[in-house]
Amino acid sequence: MVLVLEGNPWDVVDLRAKKAMTTRRAFLQTAAASGVLSTGIPRFAHGWDKLTINHGAATVHPLATRSAMRILQSGGNAIDAAISAALVLGVVDGHNSGIGGGCLVLIRTAKDQILAIDGRETAGQSAHEQMFVRDGKADPKLSQNGPLAAGVPSQIAAMKQMHTAAGRLPWKDLFADAKKAAFDGVLASKSIGRTIAAEADELRKYPASKEIYFHPDGSPIREGELLVQKDLASTLGNLAEQGADWFYQGPFAQSCENYLKSIGGILTAEDFRLYQPKLRTPIRTKYRSYEVIGFPPPSSGGIHIAQMLMMLEPYPIGVWMRSREDAYYHLLCEVMKRAFADRAHWLGDSDFVDVPAGLLDPQYAQDRMADFSSARASSNIDHGWPNGSSERELNSSEPAPGEDRKHTTHLTTADDEGNWVAMTCTVNTSWGSKVTVPGTGVMLNNQMDDFSISPGTPNAFGLIGSQSNAVAPGKRPLSSMSPTMVLDQSRQPILTAGAAGGPRIINATLQVLLRVLDGGCSVAEAVAAPRVHHQWRPDQLLFEDQIGVGTPWEITPAIRDRLTALGHPLKASGALAISQAIHRQSNRLEAAHDPRAHGSSEA
Repeated sequence: MVLVLEGNPWDVVDLRAKKAMTTRRAFLQTAAASGVLSTGIPRFAHGWDKLTINHGAATVHPLATRSAMRILQSGGNAIDAAISAALVLGVVDGHNSGIGGGCLVLIRTAKDQILAIDGRETAGQSAHEQMFVRDGKADPKLSQNGPLAAGVPSQIAAMKQMHTAAGRLPWKDLFADAKKAAFDGVLASKSIGRTIAAEADELRKYPASKEIYFHPDGSPIREGELLVQKDLASTLGNLAEQGADWFYQGPFAQSCENYLKSIGGILTAEDFRLYQPKLRTPIRTKYRSYEVIGFPPPSSGGIHIAQMLMMLEPYPIGVWMRSREDAYYHLLCEVMKRAFADRAHWLGDSDFVDVPAGLLDPQYAQDRMADFSSARASSNIDHGWPNGSSERELNSSEPAPGEDRKHTTHLTTADDEGNWVAMTCTVNTSWGSKVTVPGTGVMLNNQMDDFSISPGTPNAFGLIGSQSNAVAPGKRPLSSMSPTMVLDQSRQPILTAGAAGGPRIINATLQVLLRVLDGGCSVAEAVAAPRVHHQWRPDQLLFEDQIGVGTPWEITPAIRDRLTALGHPLKASGALAISQAIHRQSNRLEAAHDPRAHGSSEA
C-alpha cells in the first residue's frame, strides 16, 4: 500500500517497507503518519471563518518579516508566508540558516490539523561511526568544518511538503523576495560581519565561499557593506521554475557530489535522491488548562519541554515567578538538569533507536522529582529509568562548556483563518561546514556534528550523547530545535514559540511558555525577560545579567546570592538563545521578536 500526497516523491509513505525499519517505534510513527495522509490534506480556499482580525509574523530580520507580511497581505496563508520568510533568511542571515541546511516545522491548519514535518538532514549512505576518528580518537574539527561535516540538505524538501500539504500561492511566487535580495545584494548585518570575521580562516579554504564573503583584496565583508550572492539568486530561480527535483534529482545534486568528492567528501547524488522529509506524530502534553504541541525525535525539544512541564505543574509557578524569584529559578534549574541528563542518555533518531515512551509518563516525571529539595541544589543527577528502557553506553566524562556561537533561526507566522506555523531552520554552527558548492551559492550545513561522533566526546555546544545518537547511514542527528504551539480548551491556537541557540533553545522556549501561561506576561515581555540555562553537564547555571535590568524580571544580585547559597554554581552569560513568538489575545494576534537580535515582528 502506497499513499501519496499530491504526487511528490518525498511525500510517499510505503507501508511495505515496515519490515525493513529498524525499530517498532519507527513503524508506529509511519503508521500514524499514514493515518493522517490517507484522508489527504486539502488545499485551503478563501472563505473560512476568521479566527482573528489580523495576521502576524516574527523573524530575526526585517526583510524576512516584511516578506512574510507581503505574502499574507497578497492572498497567501501562513504556510506560504513561512516559506517565503525562510528563503529570505537564507539570503540575509545565511550564517544561521539556508537551503544548504534543514528545518523542523510545526503547522496547525485552519481545519484543526497538526502537521509535524521533519526536514532534518541525514547522514549519507557512506557515513559510519568511525568516520571522524583518527588514530583512535574522535576529531571534532572534522565534524564541524569541511566536506565530511555536511548532511544531506533538507530544507527545500520540507518546504515543498509544507506547500503541497497546506500552501495556497504558486510555489514559484514564494521565491521572489529571496531571489531579489540575493541578486541585488543586501547590507551585511552586524552578525553577518562578526561571524565572517570569526570564521574567516575556515571560509577562506573554499574558493566559492571566499569569492562571496571576501573582497578581492582578501578582506572580509563587514557590517554595512553590500553582500551580493548572484549564484544563489540563480539557484533560487532554478528552484522556483523547476521545483525541488532540480535540487534532489538533477543538476544541484550532481554538482554537489562532484565538488565534495574532489575535496574529500562522501555525499552523493544518490544520497540526495533518497532524501525524504517525514511526517511525524507530534507530542501532545496537557499543562494546566492547555494542550502543548511539541516536535518528536529527532528533536529532543518536544520530549523534554513536555517532561519539564510535567515536573513543574505541581508548583505555583506564577506566584514564585512574581514574588519568590529564587525559588522559581532554583526549580527551573533542577528540572533542566534532570531533563538534559535523560536527553544525553536516551534520545536519538527514533527510526534507528527505540526512544522510551515512558519519558512522557506523568508518573515518571513525578519520580524524577522525588529527590528535589527546595533547600539545596541536587548533586550527582543521573538519567532516569522510564518504563520500557534498557541500558545503553554513555561515557559521562565532563565536557567543556559549549562555545557561544550563534546559529539557527526560528520564525513564526499566523493568519486570520487560523493557520499557524512554527519553523526552526539551521545550518548548525555559524556558516555550517564553511563549504559553498561552486556555481550555486549554497553553503552546506555541518549537522554531522550533532551526532555523537564518539560517546563522551562533546560537540560544539558542549553536549555529549550515547550510542543512541551515533552516526549511521541515512540517520538524522539529534536536534535541540523546539517549534512549539499551545492550544486553549477549545483546541484553538493561543501561543507559539521557538528559539535559536543550540541546547539553549529548549530551555528558552520553555521559559517563554511559562512567562505567558503562568506569569500572565504579554508575549513581548515573555520573549524579552531574562533567562537561565542548565544542560546537566557541565554543572553550571547560566544566567543573563545584562537582560531585563531595571524591569520586574531582572535577575538581581540578591537573587543570585540566594541561588549561590542553595548550591548552584552560577555563571553570567550573554544572550541565552534568540526567540520569536506569537500570542492570540481574544481575536487579535500579537507577535514578538527577540530584542537580543535585530529582528522584527508585525501583526
